[in-house]
Amino acid sequence: MRVGVPTEIKDHEDRVGLVPSSVAELVHHGHEVLVQKGAGDAAGLTDDQYVAAGARIAADADEIFRACDMVVKVKEPLAPERKKLRPGQVLFTYLHLAPDPEQTRELMQSGATAIAYETVTSPSGGLPLLTPMSEIAGRLAPQVGARYLERTSGGRGVLLGGVPGVPPADVVVLGGGVSGTHAATIALGMGAIVTVVDRSAEVLRRIAVQLPDARTIFSTRDALKEVVRRADLLIGAVLVPGAAAPKLVTREMVKSMKPASVIVDIAIDQGGCCETSKPTSHSHPVYVEEGVTHFCVTNMPGAVARTSTFALNNATLPFVLALADKGWRKAIAEDPHLRNGLNIHAGKVTCRPVAEALGLPYTAPDSLPA
Repeated sequence: MRVGVPTEIKDHEDRVGLVPSSVAELVHHGHEVLVQKGAGDAAGLTDDQYVAAGARIAADADEIFRACDMVVKVKEPLAPERKKLRPGQVLFTYLHLAPDPEQTRELMQSGATAIAYETVTSPSGGLPLLTPMSEIAGRLAPQVGARYLERTSGGRGVLLGGVPGVPPADVVVLGGGVSGTHAATIALGMGAIVTVVDRSAEVLRRIAVQLPDARTIFSTRDALKEVVRRADLLIGAVLVPGAAAPKLVTREMVKSMKPASVIVDIAIDQGGCCETSKPTSHSHPVYVEEGVTHFCVTNMPGAVARTSTFALNNATLPFVLALADKGWRKAIAEDPHLRNGLNIHAGKVTCRPVAEALGLPYTAPDSLPA
């Protein structure tokens, strides 16, 4: 199979779909790999390293999309990239389709087969290709929040960890999953008072054992109102696999927050968990609404592109090899967890949460014609 890696074109998206060691594995398996010129530069990966691994350097994205059977990316294809996709071509990347009807429609129109990292599952019920980026986004969130709490960044002028005699900031983490756990870990390490809110008693028990210094609160509407009101930094880390994030924090709750407090909505890839959240970019990361600074960058891990690229490749490589070695049909037939990653094929939506979120007909992957 011919596998292509284009340069990411989303704002400040400096990650790359495959690292040289992953390219070498594909070449060892008998596949041809094309990498767009300069695709890895921002992650510290040179064209010479890719050539040494066995890749051929393509002049531009047009060559990648025209020549390759499978395109491996990091972020969802933007409109210019979607126009390059064609029937029979496999796209393997993060998609986050549930809150994005335009992307969904254009992927359906392309006729391509789109497999989403974020809906691939594991035997334990986890999301193995989402986990590494969730870990990174969670670890970044307190750093980002601490910066925007500084007065020079428009914040309240509060030091996250406080000092002797002056209390630290109140950090509230909504969701005790992968991102939430990592956010709480870093916030505690920075000296903040941390409260984790979740509607699963089992998750809260795990947090209590894993992070004994964190407070845990079962999520009810009344409880949310109270913790949001007192938060200096609110971190939204809510995930419903494949579906749009629930809007747990209402505009009225945001209005009740302290002036110049901060919201970091990690869930923005799936639409965000606050009514006041809207997507931002690394070039323009924040806006103020109801007196609260909102950080809603949809590709947070892109800020640490090198770490993120290697972490992502560690997770995706076995699936990339399976798709290349067997072809997508055989690969998903043999692996029900990879099958869960199939979101769109030949104009049909094959991921139930996406179909339900967008009001589109759902086609089960195992009902597709051979």
